[in-house]
Amino acid sequence: MRILVTGGAGFIGSNLVWALVAAGHDVGVIDDLSTGSPANLHPSAWFRTVDILDDSLESLVREFAPEAVVHLAAQSSVSVSISDPERDHAVNAEGTRRVALAARQAGARRMLSASSAAVYGEPAELPLREISPKAPINPYGASKLEAEAILAEVLRGSDTDFASMRFSNVYGPRQNSEGEGGVVAIFSGAIAADRPPVIFGDGKQTRDFIFVGDIVGAIVAALFGEKPLALDGPDGPAYNISTGTEISVNDLVRVLRSVAGYLGPIESAPARVGDIERSSLSPGKAAAEFGWKATSELEQGLSLTWSWFESQRP
Repeated sequence: MRILVTGGAGFIGSNLVWALVAAGHDVGVIDDLSTGSPANLHPSAWFRTVDILDDSLESLVREFAPEAVVHLAAQSSVSVSISDPERDHAVNAEGTRRVALAARQAGARRMLSASSAAVYGEPAELPLREISPKAPINPYGASKLEAEAILAEVLRGSDTDFASMRFSNVYGPRQNSEGEGGVVAIFSGAIAADRPPVIFGDGKQTRDFIFVGDIVGAIVAALFGEKPLALDGPDGPAYNISTGTEISVNDLVRVLRSVAGYLGPIESAPARVGDIERSSLSPGKAAAEFGWKATSELEQGLSLTWSWFESQRP
């Protein structure tokens, strides 16, 4: 299959691209390299450096002529969304509109778009289901929720089937440990640099941590599933991609200590304002509709992640 991946030089995107190429697919990548790395690019993939807001996007997508599009390019920093909400909205909402229009006009038969657990905000129930209330607490979550609506607006009734995939807290090799990289990357990066990891608050806050290999597996399952993904209803095309398991930051650090052989101190800092206390997402809908479930155990995923961070040491 000819598959175009936006953001294919980034963390999740590059893991997906390498897996797709290894499976024998014809893969194209569009990435402006603002956060992605040229080192992540697969040498066999078709590649164009372009911002998804650029006017040349439509012609480039048509040039590659994909059968499917996986849209992973995004503004993913919560702090940037707060300091520059206009840019956040432009990339995440309007960028999704442009990619969806280009996919439809190029004749793609399916488009998957990355969304986020951030669309739910403070959980009203756990585990969160696709129909749970959505009340984003920052512009990033709001722009991702709007992007879901835009995807449906552009593609509903067309020949392009579609889905928004609400990722929980993703971790794994190639994740950036700087800035707002996920907590696993931040902790791993600190240990690799011989700095003590810092836990904000009491460490009892929970997240639904999912290994990037499981994210790749979910995307592949959705791409090649025979059933339509864009089901009826406002949350019909949305799917939680998650483990459904709550893991505390304290438990995460305990396992990471073990796999990294880290015997040093763990520092504490005051809890951050706006941090959600608990989170987990039910993956039941993805299991029912395209037969996917996460299979990586935390220790296994952290071991693979730590091995990659260790290999990056100078």
